[in-house]
Amino acid sequence: MIDAVRIREIAEAQMDGTDLFVVDVRVAPGNGIEVVVDSDTQVGIDRCVALSRAIEASLDREQEDFELTVTSAGIGQPLRMLRQYRKLIGREVEVVLKEGGKLVATLTDATGEAITVEYQEKAVVEGKKRKELVTRRRELPLAEVKSTCEHLSFK
Repeated sequence: MIDAVRIREIAEAQMDGTDLFVVDVRVAPGNGIEVVVDSDTQVGIDRCVALSRAIEASLDREQEDFELTVTSAGIGQPLRMLRQYRKLIGREVEVVLKEGGKLVATLTDATGEAITVEYQEKAVVEGKKRKELVTRRRELPLAEVKSTCEHLSFK
């Protein structure tokens, strides 16, 4: 069976010196290989094709047949690496908490232990009759976060 660690090593060697990085490598029981990559800027189809060809050239189909798919991390897919979080600083993200809540906010900081988000909510302000929009800043430990993905607004 084809080893996911070996595939990751081949992919990382091919991407060395670029802004591409491996997000995930999965090998299915029937030797279906899926390599998910991301970039600090953007991932074009030509970059995926070049990586796919390089990985395929490093493997021997005569020894073991396989199906290879190289894709970029999609917008709706959850973030998995700190590098992906840092790429989205200043942009809106959708955070699903393990406790069951969901939060759409602007990502302002990301570390290996927590993310910091800012959002606006209506709250009672002392001396006012009506609720007003107040900006909240909240640090969320990654242990409390179920998933985070980029939020798309079609307004």
